Amino acid sequence: MSLALKERILMNIEKPARYIGNEVNMVKKNPCDVDVRIAMCFPDVYEIGMSYLGIQIIYDMFNRREDTYCERVYSPWPDLDKVMREEDIPLFSLETQSPISDFDMLGITIQYEMCYTNILQVIDLSKIPVFARDRKKSDPLVIGGGPCTVNPEPIADFFDMFYIGEAETSYDELIDLIKVYKKSDMTRAEFLRKASHISGIYVPSLYDVVYNDDMTIKSVLPLYDDVPAKVKRQVVTDFKHVTYPMKPVVPYLQATQDRVCLEIMRGCIRGCRFCQAGMIYRPTRQKDVGMLKEYARQMLDGTGYEEISLSSLSSSDYMYLDELLNYLISLKETDHVNVSLPSLRIDAFSLDVMSKVQDIKKSSLTFAAEAGSQRLRDVINKGITEEDILNGSRQAFMGGWDKVKLYFMMGLPTEQDGDLLGIAELAEKISEEYFDAVPKEKRNGRVMVNASSSFFVPKPFTPFQWAPMISGEEYTRRAYFVKDSFMAQKNKKSLKFTYHDAGISVLEGVLARGDRRLCKSIYDTYKKGAIFDAWTEFFDMDRYIDSFKENNIDMDFYTARTRNDDEIFPWDHIDAGVSKAFLLKEWKRAKEGTVTPNCRMKCQGCGSAVYGGGVCFEAEN
Repeated sequence: MSLALKERILMNIEKPARYIGNEVNMVKKNPCDVDVRIAMCFPDVYEIGMSYLGIQIIYDMFNRREDTYCERVYSPWPDLDKVMREEDIPLFSLETQSPISDFDMLGITIQYEMCYTNILQVIDLSKIPVFARDRKKSDPLVIGGGPCTVNPEPIADFFDMFYIGEAETSYDELIDLIKVYKKSDMTRAEFLRKASHISGIYVPSLYDVVYNDDMTIKSVLPLYDDVPAKVKRQVVTDFKHVTYPMKPVVPYLQATQDRVCLEIMRGCIRGCRFCQAGMIYRPTRQKDVGMLKEYARQMLDGTGYEEISLSSLSSSDYMYLDELLNYLISLKETDHVNVSLPSLRIDAFSLDVMSKVQDIKKSSLTFAAEAGSQRLRDVINKGITEEDILNGSRQAFMGGWDKVKLYFMMGLPTEQDGDLLGIAELAEKISEEYFDAVPKEKRNGRVMVNASSSFFVPKPFTPFQWAPMISGEEYTRRAYFVKDSFMAQKNKKSLKFTYHDAGISVLEGVLARGDRRLCKSIYDTYKKGAIFDAWTEFFDMDRYIDSFKENNIDMDFYTARTRNDDEIFPWDHIDAGVSKAFLLKEWKRAKEGTVTPNCRMKCQGCGSAVYGGGVCFEAEN
């Protein structure tokens, strides 16, 4: 296999290993021996994309088909991007170094809104027309998947299709249709119409959007009777019979997640009202513990990794966590395997577990408190009290920890300065727990409580989709208020507060709740040079502001206004599983400060029971 990039180019760009392929466990097939070629893309740099479990699952699943060859492609870093444009080098796959334009389908996973200009970079460098309306039958079909597809409208003009939901359910049917399409005289338009009949496939060109005089949406309707009025998100209900990569590709470079990743469950029972993942990945579904033990053993053997992490939204809610961890800890003792434990709730069990698998001297405990006051934690349905946090901190300090990280959001609905003051006061109370719980002679220097805050962004398919965002200026004011409050605390030398930049979050709010009218602005921003907007060093808000002005887009329309209860949202023709009626009920409960019990305590009728699996199935027994 010859490389797509000449040696002189590889020698003059940063990290050339990003582009050469041939890693451990890379799938090798002869492209001439398959019927369908798929290029699977994560629109960010190689190290980020290689850390994403979803791509590994899809890569493995597609390549198990003898008639299909799935290869990978990532966004070229700006240094190579410049060279490719100057020398007219088409974007290529890692496996065979083939031009992406030679493939039948380009699949792009869309994990976060700030990658939208990178999506255009990938399509453009692939020599594929950027706008779907300009593509011919000879061009690859461009399909998007991932969490952002629950509102695909701001990028609808660039995609032929979107796959709404979990990839393990309907892709076989789509690949079979592509095989027929290639060998027939079926037009691209005819193919897309047939594809829209497949569960979970959304073809944006087959829907007409009508607006009211006030610029809100009047209707989103299919152009043909045989096209579904709503596209239902696809969900795996039986984990015993779905594929999982036993030999994931091992990157040459150190990836962000440089370890075996073991998915233990999908979904979350907690119902935090700000959390999109907790809503759209319902129902909560667990994997069999015996199967997970076997997976762990095979994946460690198949990769050579010496660390394994558990993947889920809330690992503490996995019902067989104790049994699984005892097994993984035994591997730690016999095979020197380290265990990484994200997303644990702070309680006695979790602290006991962490003490077994973490180096206490080096590690920090993390509390996602989210809000500074109990009133506001009830508004967001966080399901954790100040007593829980302080008791957990006390137990941790007695167990040997002396570093705590606190995560908050500012700009949450109904937030007031009193709630912000509570951030500093909670940090102070945690530091006091340390001094009270740990005798002076047993202290390892000073306790450190590091608090950080992000800017709350209301997301589709959450109860807060009706809520306005505060302005960037108001966010900055609140951040300074909290910072000053930290300096006023008695133990201020043990406390630290940092906050995220406002600009990116404001833009994220526009893109998250936007509609098709944003497509032109995103394209114009890309043409102004925007790529890697998720990276602070490359992000330039002025590009977006200029493009929005040129296209008469009012950012405040998407971020600053409160939505009416009956407003039609750009994503209302997507059925993500949770009903709008349930989300509206939760929005009203939020404004009342009423807590909703988690799914295992009481079913709230969110709508996910129609899938017939997971915690919804448990509730019937």
